[in-house]
Amino acid sequence: MDLVSALLIVAGLCLFETVTSIDNAIINAGVLSGMAAWARRWFLTWGILIAVFGIRFLLPWLIVWMSTPSLGPVDALTATFSGDPMVAAAIAESAPILLIGGGTFLAFLFFHWLFLEEKHFGLVVERYIRARGVWFYAIVSILLAALVWFSLGRDPMMAFGAVIGSTAFFIVHGFRENAQEQEQLMHSGSVSDVSRIFYLEVIDATFSVDGVVGAFAFTISVPLILVGSGLGAIVVRELTVRNIESIKRYVYLKNGAMYSVFLLGIIMVADSFGVHIPVWVSPVITFGVVGYFLMRSKQVARSLGGNGRD
Repeated sequence: MDLVSALLIVAGLCLFETVTSIDNAIINAGVLSGMAAWARRWFLTWGILIAVFGIRFLLPWLIVWMSTPSLGPVDALTATFSGDPMVAAAIAESAPILLIGGGTFLAFLFFHWLFLEEKHFGLVVERYIRARGVWFYAIVSILLAALVWFSLGRDPMMAFGAVIGSTAFFIVHGFRENAQEQEQLMHSGSVSDVSRIFYLEVIDATFSVDGVVGAFAFTISVPLILVGSGLGAIVVRELTVRNIESIKRYVYLKNGAMYSVFLLGIIMVADSFGVHIPVWVSPVITFGVVGYFLMRSKQVARSLGGNGRD
């Protein structure tokens, strides 16, 4: 991998991690506002180490290792930079399973947002679809059945990967729903700062899964994922304490994040079936989609009397 490709991937990962974590930053800011100064300092310093190394390093490393156990822990970390042909062959054999699982997860995530979640309607069709939210369950069921059917003819383990991706979505979504229900409790005076810190770490872990899974649409290189997603996590922490009210004015950023999620999911599924996707495609799509909705957001901010700047 050349330097330009690596830098493009890191930049795309950083942007993707940032926009998919906007909701996380807003929740963090709300909870932090009611915490003591020492607790805020702890979360914003030591918490970032947990967020980067505990989640955005260990999780992708474990995913690569578990999907290709023959590599061992060291080769799973350095696989994409290894010149060993046996390592390359092992990655090529297991990558479709990882990619279809991740693509299924991202597709389910997008359709849940599109059909069921509250949102600012960035496109006309979103209002129409939101009014027919019950179709979410039919859509994802049919999608999973189709992925399993086509995967069985290629590799039964790919079909299993698709099922794992759908299972992971519902598990993560369940934890996230429960954590968000506890948010109001966090604003009460009856909860200790230590409990709030633990709550914020759980919220960060559940939200970070989206970014980690989506990162595999950019690369399966764990070091690059660590750098790109880690930088994004640091940006989210900065937004939490500095510019959260400004970020709230950009009402369509979540739309951009979710359409990026959908397109990256398509890329991962296509790649799993052997379609060659150049390394620059995922970063360019992410910058293009997020850039479009950022411009839409700035237009809205100006129309409401803001200047669209931080």
